[in-house]
Amino acid sequence: MTCRNGWAEKWNDVECPNAVCAEWSDRVQPALGNAVSSSSGVWVEKFYQSKSIDIMGVNSTMESPIYGSFFGSMGVTLAMSLTALGAAYGTAKAGIAISTAGTFKPSMVMKSLIPVVMAGVLAIYGLVAAVLIAYEIDVSSKGYSPLKGYLDLGCGISVGMTGLAAGYAIGIVGDACVRECVHQQKLFIGMVLILIFCEVIGLYGLIVGLMLSTKKD
Repeated sequence: MTCRNGWAEKWNDVECPNAVCAEWSDRVQPALGNAVSSSSGVWVEKFYQSKSIDIMGVNSTMESPIYGSFFGSMGVTLAMSLTALGAAYGTAKAGIAISTAGTFKPSMVMKSLIPVVMAGVLAIYGLVAAVLIAYEIDVSSKGYSPLKGYLDLGCGISVGMTGLAAGYAIGIVGDACVRECVHQQKLFIGMVLILIFCEVIGLYGLIVGLMLSTKKD
């Protein structure tokens, strides 16, 4: 099928760059005004959805545009980097207190490592979420929808921010309690309980993040 200007058939219909072309205007322009209800509008919708662009080996369509994977990648970055930042702060803050307290009472060093261990677990939460999101990012012909990208971005923010908050809390609590446990060992049990409640903040974020990431689009 050809139009008045002699353009050949392509993508199952006429392709003509000339807007004055009568056949192009008759078939496409009316469909743009009502792309859902009219039959020609459905034709236009299917026409554009069927178009596929290959960008550096990555398939991009109207239903699965290439920017969908950007949001998923940002989710991976935020989940891993923010939890690592929280874990690093908690470890450094508690580690300084352990080094100071160890000079006065070396027998308390092993018990005082609990804040450091609990801070390091936060990075594992971020690693779990990041690996899960990265595994789901699909740049093949099947595509990766923007909705899935938004969900994975929400997962990364949820896990990352809660991990950062938990790491900050663990660092503050660990710093103060480790120093005081040198003088009063009865504070040790209380320190452990407080650290557990700080740690569970990151666990809450991980649970919500996994619910978002595993949700079907």
